[in-house]
Amino acid sequence: MSAVVAQRTAPYGAWRSPITADLIASSQISLGGIAIDGDEVYWLEARPTEAGRNVIVRRGRDGAAVDVTPKPFSARSRVHEYGGGSFAVSGGLLCFANFTDQQIYLQENGAAPRRITFAGDAKRYADFTFDLGCARLICVCEDHDAGGSEPRNSIVAVRLDGGGVETIAAGHDFYSTPRVSRDGTRLAWLTWDHPLMPWDGSQLWVAEIVGDGTLRDAVLVAGGESESIVQPEWSPGGDLFFVSDRSGWWNLYRRRGGEEAVCVHAAEADYGMPQWIFGQSSYAFASPTRVVAVSVRRAVGRLELLDLDAPGRARVRTIELPFTDFSSIRAAPGRAYFRAAGPRDGGVAVALDLGSGAHAILRRSSEVEVDPDYISTAETIEFPTAGGAVAHGFFYAPRNRGFVAPAGELPPLLVMSHGGPTSSTSSSLSLRIQYWTSRGIAVLDVNYRGSTGYGRAYRELLKGQWGVADVDDCVHGALALVDAGRVDSRRLAITGGSAGGYTTLCALTFRDVFHAGASYYGIGDLEALARDTHKFESRYEDGLVGPYPERRDLYRERSPIHFTDRLSCPVIFFQGLDDHVVPPNQAEAMVESLRAKGLAVEHLTFAGEAHGFRKSETIRRCLDAELAFYARVFGFDASRE
Repeated sequence: MSAVVAQRTAPYGAWRSPITADLIASSQISLGGIAIDGDEVYWLEARPTEAGRNVIVRRGRDGAAVDVTPKPFSARSRVHEYGGGSFAVSGGLLCFANFTDQQIYLQENGAAPRRITFAGDAKRYADFTFDLGCARLICVCEDHDAGGSEPRNSIVAVRLDGGGVETIAAGHDFYSTPRVSRDGTRLAWLTWDHPLMPWDGSQLWVAEIVGDGTLRDAVLVAGGESESIVQPEWSPGGDLFFVSDRSGWWNLYRRRGGEEAVCVHAAEADYGMPQWIFGQSSYAFASPTRVVAVSVRRAVGRLELLDLDAPGRARVRTIELPFTDFSSIRAAPGRAYFRAAGPRDGGVAVALDLGSGAHAILRRSSEVEVDPDYISTAETIEFPTAGGAVAHGFFYAPRNRGFVAPAGELPPLLVMSHGGPTSSTSSSLSLRIQYWTSRGIAVLDVNYRGSTGYGRAYRELLKGQWGVADVDDCVHGALALVDAGRVDSRRLAITGGSAGGYTTLCALTFRDVFHAGASYYGIGDLEALARDTHKFESRYEDGLVGPYPERRDLYRERSPIHFTDRLSCPVIFFQGLDDHVVPPNQAEAMVESLRAKGLAVEHLTFAGEAHGFRKSETIRRCLDAELAFYARVFGFDASRE
């Protein structure tokens, strides 16, 4: 129980907080994918204190966790620039993509890593699965030296002895999720083609693996231009499972032999997620007839156990856990492992006993314990927005055990716009949000139209409306809180990264509601992005805005860079100089234009940082700089801890 502390009176924004930028930058790691190999469990840790190095960690039978990836190796793929699916393990064999050279390395029973692909080539690899019957690794390959205007994607087989790389499936623009059946006789995989993104439409294929390792008789199983398929998996019994949104929700389907696939559990909930990165897992098999799965309703997740032996459709039981965000689900008989987060946990790796329901924390993203009297809990809100629609978000009121605001004062509001934009925010603990609320600044984390976790129809409300609907929702969310008397209408700010940075810049340029903003590697010029971004997202804007160059008018109308005359409030920009998703010239052009106009603008750049900051010194500097920026704009003292 917390001790009683006398509260001092201080303006909102000037409260002293133990949740400092140093604490966030130095104490937090990012937990990545989880894998099981017999009685051992592996996970990935991205460590800001090691310059963002990604380390594979193994927890053995004795419960001890040890680093598997020696320095200077970093298990991180750059396929699609966002990576994911950077390692796999089976029978003591561990493979991973090394960040610096993007080649595949193999470790056998803890020995030193040895490279099994060719040094110096321009290929990148991700989404690994072992085919031990053929002594090879099957994975996605992105070849940047294939000729043509963009890299060539394919599925390849890599000899474990380093004897070569062979293409086994090619011809589509994109590939993912190659999965070998338990008996080694079949391969399933996903494809999609420009201009679709995988959450718009994708295709599931199955082929026979013949004696020489080649594929034969490839069959299209499911999917198309208006159906998104994610995570094909082979069950222990040999059935093919996958998640499809053909009903309007990502639900789980099963295909037996050559039969038509059937939905095993129909629900107005998402059992899948947009495929931004490789290696995602929203369900796993605990036995041939038991599936551990995550369902998401209104951006709140819960873990479920599906009994496939039940008559008719699956019998579903919710597993009661103190978490609202789940990912990287893995399972074995009687147990499951996953990443999770909740209102009191910002990120943990969890082991679950499926018999007793007891769970244990294997690793926390932060070992620092913060007094709960400094923690603001998310309040789920809905609010009306433009066109009679309804948008969603999580509101966090200021909270600090040591301070109270002067009578009659309302707090500043920081509106957060997530990236993607086909992504979502959750209600789980974020020390970055608490950094603001514990200082007396309210936060609204918006799941604008287009966000995941509300079904396909809500996702598609952003089609053709990017830079309009998302901006409207951020604006209307802020105004709803003003109308409710919960925040100060004169001190409204907005912040976001990547696509969220674009929404931020649009809100500051095309609306007259916010008085300051922060753009993290945000987009200022849609045309420049369409001409100068990586393959994965090179046609994303076709659906979000319109085909380019046919609808060049819309690209110009929605690009803040062309309308800086409408922008009349201070802006701070944060940009990594190694960013290939949103190149640095985007921020540079905006900054030059605003400075020419005489507006207050700040521009912080970071060498060695790409799209999304990973180094502790970068994270620390950004948080403190953003706070100092708002303090100057809104007139409060941020010199306290």
